[in-house]
Amino acid sequence: MRVLNTLYYYRPHFSGLTVYTERLAMALAARGHTLTVLTSRYARKLPDEESLDGVRVLRVAVLATVSKGPIMPTFLLHAFRLLRNHDVLQLHVPQLDAAPLALLARLMGKPVVVTYHCDLSLPTSPLNRIANWASRLANSLALSLAQAVVTNTRDYAESSPALRRVLDKLVVIPPPSIVAPVDPARGRALRDRFRVQAQDRLIGMAARLATEKGAEVLAQAMPHVLQFHPTARVLYVGQYQDVMGEAAYLARLQPTLAALGDRWSFLGVLDPEDMAAFYALCDVTVLPSLNSTESFGMVQVESMLCGTPVVASDLPGVRQPVKQSGMGLVVPPRDPLRLAQAINQVLADRARYAEQGCAWCEGLSPANVADSYQRLYARLLAGSG
Repeated sequence: MRVLNTLYYYRPHFSGLTVYTERLAMALAARGHTLTVLTSRYARKLPDEESLDGVRVLRVAVLATVSKGPIMPTFLLHAFRLLRNHDVLQLHVPQLDAAPLALLARLMGKPVVVTYHCDLSLPTSPLNRIANWASRLANSLALSLAQAVVTNTRDYAESSPALRRVLDKLVVIPPPSIVAPVDPARGRALRDRFRVQAQDRLIGMAARLATEKGAEVLAQAMPHVLQFHPTARVLYVGQYQDVMGEAAYLARLQPTLAALGDRWSFLGVLDPEDMAAFYALCDVTVLPSLNSTESFGMVQVESMLCGTPVVASDLPGVRQPVKQSGMGLVVPPRDPLRLAQAINQVLADRARYAEQGCAWCEGLSPANVADSYQRLYARLLAGSG
């Protein structure tokens, strides 16, 4: 099969959406399918076209950026040319171009699969209000045109205003989650690199420093944690500087982080082997997401696969890995005290949450996820819906 994926950002950009698309595309390409990714050339240094792990990546020039959305006047033209030589269009939304792309594919007789990653919920501002409205409209039109709509969990779908309207064509496929084998030598190197002491209780967070991720809730929780665990430290992995659209958020967060001093450390972006060592190094990882922009949180599954329990926000979809595995606790979003209490509870009895391991997580391998998509594409191409 020949599958065309469209999304706004792809490697080397790092987010849950791009990681999902990359893992799925690589797994399908490894099965002999032809995978093409049509995306933005969001940085001028990026090539217009390249092959990455068997996946053809085409990048379209960006005229301007509105909020976090790239404006690409020739995006539809490129899609039209590519669709002629592909069997299936897979749209990764949120994506403002999703509706015209879905209509174009239907007119060309190509099956349309929408992978619905999340409801867009940008921070409040006049421009973002327009972007939120436009995104909801584009998503609604794309969902109505798609033959199949994929989402991570039924839990999230039933809470989403957009997905509740298309439950009749919903297909639940959990996101592809994988982590490299834990290398003890890498763990020792990370300890030395970030000056981790033997007595430190390590709280990990892995995310772009973005408003919806809730880093400020963890920062506000830390004084309460330190009352019971004075050697606790936050190790924050992920891009934290020059994050698109988040400069003001970082500026607001800086005074709170400065007050924590060496109890909060930014580690930057780590390679996959170091990520595995990071998860294994931590006593607990935290996913304090704030809203429906987070629909699952693959990082918590990666943490569990390395044997580290998780404290996550009690949000639709986000709560499912903890509930399904038993490896942690869920807490109300935006509640620093409840978050601190849960972190303290896990730190006080970590073995209780880590001992059973995460057998449920094994089913979320890219190979299993690719099998599910492969069967879905085959059904659609056979006309069986």
